Amino acid sequence: MGSTTKATTTANADTFLDLIKARRTFYPLNKELTIPASRVQTIVAEALQHIPSSFNSQSNRAVVLFGAEHDKLWDITSEVLKAIVPADQWEPTGQKMAMFKGAAGTVLFFEDQTVVEGMQARFPLYADRFPVWAGHSSAMLQFAVWTALEAEGLGANLQHYNPLVDAKVAETWKLPATWKLTAQLVFGAKTVAEAGEKTFLPLEEKFKVFGA
Repeated sequence: MGSTTKATTTANADTFLDLIKARRTFYPLNKELTIPASRVQTIVAEALQHIPSSFNSQSNRAVVLFGAEHDKLWDITSEVLKAIVPADQWEPTGQKMAMFKGAAGTVLFFEDQTVVEGMQARFPLYADRFPVWAGHSSAMLQFAVWTALEAEGLGANLQHYNPLVDAKVAETWKLPATWKLTAQLVFGAKTVAEAGEKTFLPLEEKFKVFGA
């Protein structure tokens, strides 16, 4: 009988931490994709499948927009914002919308409220916690996708134009009304080599250890 050997890997916590350190916010981005669109889809799908959630509730949902569909999102966002931003103050907002539209794509992150409400009904003792826990899981998914795209050489920045655009997004892409939009991750090729300088509070103000 033949035998199989499992491939070994040298990856360890330092490998993971290096990816976390490398993840940054990049502005602006352009429409070039330095990896195939299929690779982006795989990254989002794999992260969506494996990110933890409370009680394995799996409330996360995701939509990836490329090309004209991505452009449509930022046109929609511009239209919504123009209705509430005074005309004489529009220019900075319009420039932001053009910058986001100039990227290659956007990942939309959602929480399915049917799942959240179902968990609340099943476990009423924790009813007030399930929306919070769903938010935790969504944040982990956003961070995982962002870090993975950065590891593949793309740049990204995370935006939050929800809930202003929720209804239009659901209508445009025929999404279930129970999908609550939580964030928009804009991605594309980097136009600058380095992100802006990142500063840190002293570690001793944020970190404590007991019993070591």
